[in-house]
Amino acid sequence: MIDKNIELIISRLPGVDLRGQSVLVTGGAGFLGSWMCDVLLKMQAVVVCLDNLSSGLERNIAHLHGRPGFTFIKADISEPLKLDAPFNLVMHMASRASPFEFSQYPLEILKANTIGAMNALGIARRHKARFLFTSTSETYGEPAVLPTPETYRGNVSATGPRGCYDESKRCGEAFVMAFCNQYGLDARIARIFNTYGPRMREDGIYGRVVPRFISQALANVPITVFSDGLQTRSFTYMADQVEGLLKLACTAGLAGKVVNIGNDKELTILELAKNIIELTKSKSELAFEPLPIDDPARRCPDILLAKALLGWQPTIGLDTGLSHILEWLRVSDNRDAVKSQPGK
Repeated sequence: MIDKNIELIISRLPGVDLRGQSVLVTGGAGFLGSWMCDVLLKMQAVVVCLDNLSSGLERNIAHLHGRPGFTFIKADISEPLKLDAPFNLVMHMASRASPFEFSQYPLEILKANTIGAMNALGIARRHKARFLFTSTSETYGEPAVLPTPETYRGNVSATGPRGCYDESKRCGEAFVMAFCNQYGLDARIARIFNTYGPRMREDGIYGRVVPRFISQALANVPITVFSDGLQTRSFTYMADQVEGLLKLACTAGLAGKVVNIGNDKELTILELAKNIIELTKSKSELAFEPLPIDDPARRCPDILLAKALLGWQPTIGLDTGLSHILEWLRVSDNRDAVKSQPGK
């Protein structure tokens, strides 16, 4: 499955040549970061993966150890760090992102997206490297404009339970623009909408909605849906997401650009749960729980800019994407290894 996904992504990047380019990926042992490392290596880039393994998993990159061109550094990007390797591209992807972590690790999240972003930007500046910041649709909060364009300024609560994440990402974006304006750094910002796929954690507070629903369905236990399940999200399969991020990072002439990378097809959480029950032939029933504070009612990106600047749009449908993650989760060693990880 790994090779199939990697080949799919690369087949959609005919104009991107990273052979011999040195790339730093912070958060490279995480869900998206590890796929990025896989793709970059296959494209013959020299990859430095930096992760403190607080929520990323060493097993996500275990198959890369010993590969020519791959180096893993266990470190926290929010701490002072000097890297001597000459980098051509820095991709700052390090941050906890599950809403269930916001109350547990707010300071770590704040630091990763502010101090960590500044440190990563400093590395890019020292090496005269291009920079990509993976921001989030959370910067829009509860949007009053749907589909939501990059020009929308957001409707967020700095003091709410999601503030540690959405406000730190907003601050991270401000750091990026400050480096662009003050130092002329070639930096870009991707606002990512809900992404799913193999390697996304299903366990405990780390679990995200898609793998959590699939895990519950496979176990034939109740699928937990918040409120009435009519809130919407726009789910992007990870291969589409990685393709979009690389196009944004590598397309010339996009310094200072902010681009939504997400699926413009809305889906209710209730529809997602029912699709998964049908796909897995599960006997699970739905269990409705109170809606978390500040949980947005709708999420849907305007992706006209991504289409115009990058020639990008998602192409992998939900059924196909769900079948891929289901195939991965059904492999017992994957599920057992993920679940055996201690809380951190």
